[in-house]
Amino acid sequence: MDFNISEEQCMIQQTARDFARDKIEPLAARLDENREFPVDLVRELGELGFMGVTVNPKWGGAGMDPICYALAVEEISRACASTGVIMSAHNSLVCDPLEAYGTDEQKEKYLTPLASGKKLGAHGLTEPSAGSDVGGLKTRAVLDGDEWVLNGSKIFITNGAYADIILVFASTDPEQKARGISAFIVEKEMPGFKVGSREKTMGIRASCTSELIFEDLRIPKKNMLGELNRGFKIAMVTLNGGRIGIAAQAVGIARSALEKAIEYSKNRQQFNQPISNFQAIQWMLADMATETDAARLLTLRAAYLKMHGKSYATEAAQAKLFASRTAMRVADRAIQIHGGYGFSTEYHVERHLRDAKITELYEGTSEIQRIVIARSLLAD
Repeated sequence: MDFNISEEQCMIQQTARDFARDKIEPLAARLDENREFPVDLVRELGELGFMGVTVNPKWGGAGMDPICYALAVEEISRACASTGVIMSAHNSLVCDPLEAYGTDEQKEKYLTPLASGKKLGAHGLTEPSAGSDVGGLKTRAVLDGDEWVLNGSKIFITNGAYADIILVFASTDPEQKARGISAFIVEKEMPGFKVGSREKTMGIRASCTSELIFEDLRIPKKNMLGELNRGFKIAMVTLNGGRIGIAAQAVGIARSALEKAIEYSKNRQQFNQPISNFQAIQWMLADMATETDAARLLTLRAAYLKMHGKSYATEAAQAKLFASRTAMRVADRAIQIHGGYGFSTEYHVERHLRDAKITELYEGTSEIQRIVIARSLLAD
C-alpha cells in the first residue's frame, strides 16, 4: 500500500496549512471568545477553492478528490475547529448532495455559487424530537398546486444564521416515516423562513449553531432535491461523506493539542529540567502521537475508498468514531501536561477539549457509529 500523497494532494495540503497558519490561527482565540462568525475567512476560503473542494469545475468547484478534502479540513481545523466545521458542513452536507442528486438547473442556480464560495450552505435535518431518529421528523411539506408548503423547525444547524441556501428534509408522507421524507432546496429570502435562537455552545463557538423556523414557506416543485420520498437515502449517503469531514476535523484538533503539549513540555521546567525528560510525560506524548496518526490513517482510508467509488460507509463510521474519541483523549492529556496552565485560556488547549467534544455528537453520535459498524459486521 502506498502511503504517499500525490503532488496535487500535497499542494492542497500546503495551501491549506499556510492559510491556516497565517490567517486563521492568529484569530482563533478571539473568534472563540467572542462567538464571532469568521465571515472574512470564509470568503477567503472560497477564493482559494476550499468551499467546493471536490465539486466539478463545471459547477464552480476546485475538482479535487476526497483525500484533498480531508487533508484541507484537517489543516483548517488544526488552526480553528469552528472554521473547519463551517467548511466541512458546507462541502459535505450541501455541495456533495447537490452535485450527486441535483438537476443541471439546480446545480447552475445553487451549486455554482456555493462551490465558488459566493454563497454559504447549511443542512437542515435535526429537530427537537428527531436527532438520531430521522424517521421522527415533524417538519411537514404539503403539496399545494405547483408549490410545497413547508412548516416546522430545525435545531443545531451549523451555519444556520449565515446560510444563503439550506437543504431541508421534511416529511411528505408521515405514515411512511423514514420512507416518506423528501429533500428541498430553500433560499433564505423565501417568505416564511426565519432564523431562531443561536445556541450558546460549549465548543466551536464561532461556527454559529442556530434554530431555523419555517412558517407556511412555499417552495417551487422544481426545488425538490432528488425524488419524492427519497430524502432519507439522500440524508444517509450525505452523512457518510460528512463523517469523513468530521473525522478530519477531529484529527486537526488532536494534532494541534499534541503540538502544543510537545512545545510546552520542552519549555516547562520542574526539578531543574524540562518536564519532557520525565517518563510519565513521554508516555503520554507517545500515546497521543500514535492515536492521532491512527485516526488520520482511518480518515484517509475512508476518503480513498470514496475517491475510487467503493463502499465506504463502515470505514467512515470507524474513522469518525476513533478520531473523535482520539481528539478528546489527546486534548485531555494536553491539558494534563500543561498542569494548571492547561485549565486557563492562556495556552488554548482548553479550547481544543471544548471543540473536540462535539465531534463525538454531530453527524451521528459515537453510539450511532457503533451501530453502523456492528451491522456491517453482522450482515449476511
